[in-house]
Amino acid sequence: MFKLVKYVLIDILRNKILLGYTLVMLLLSCTLFNVEDNAAKGLLGLLNLVLIIIPLVSIVFSTIYVYNSSEFIELLVSQPLQRISIWLSVFYGLAIAMVIAFLIGVAVPVLLFKADASGFMLIATGILLSIIFVAIAMLASVYTRDKAKGIGASVILWLYFTLLFDGLVLFLLFQFSDFPLEKPMIAVSALNPVDLSRILILLHMDASALMGYTGAVFKDFFGTITGSLFSFGVLTLWVIIPTWLSVRAFKRKDL
Repeated sequence: MFKLVKYVLIDILRNKILLGYTLVMLLLSCTLFNVEDNAAKGLLGLLNLVLIIIPLVSIVFSTIYVYNSSEFIELLVSQPLQRISIWLSVFYGLAIAMVIAFLIGVAVPVLLFKADASGFMLIATGILLSIIFVAIAMLASVYTRDKAKGIGASVILWLYFTLLFDGLVLFLLFQFSDFPLEKPMIAVSALNPVDLSRILILLHMDASALMGYTGAVFKDFFGTITGSLFSFGVLTLWVIIPTWLSVRAFKRKDL
């Protein structure tokens, strides 16, 4: 399994698209910190890139890679290798590659300009988001044979987590505005790793005051050690559950 992970990782790291993504993120990160006179403002601008660009590139790149490697995967399946080892090797290779790209493109500038609690929280959530959307991409690709449909499904999932989910939540808040929904929103936020990451970073940047009473409720929960452990536990589940479902589907899939 280690040899498979090594082969997949080397193959991905040679990809020009991944190299370009890393360089663009590095350039944007350095630019944001140098343009703003305050490092906190630069970090806030970088937050939007982490919550939008990182999931998009992770899910689309991973989906395309899985489809382009379909013949290689079929060849491995014909060998005396366990399917779970093959699929997890592809997952580990993709996850490690996306994390390396994120660390070089985002984490290094953050450590240089804003090495505090909020900076470390941005790095931690960015790493988890990279892995989460790799897992979601593999889940989407294993259930769809057609490449175009698989990529379309991945893009739709990205749109849901980054844009549509917030719209649905706002709609529910307006519809039930007469009821106290602040505490139930804590449970709802766990249904979206992007929103959960945004809340964690904003709270560590002391931006919860801009969120009103809801922000105060979030800070009372997510600002505690228990809340932080709960949040990272939920984000970890967002890695484990899609990966387990994709492995289960791949083991049963007729290639």
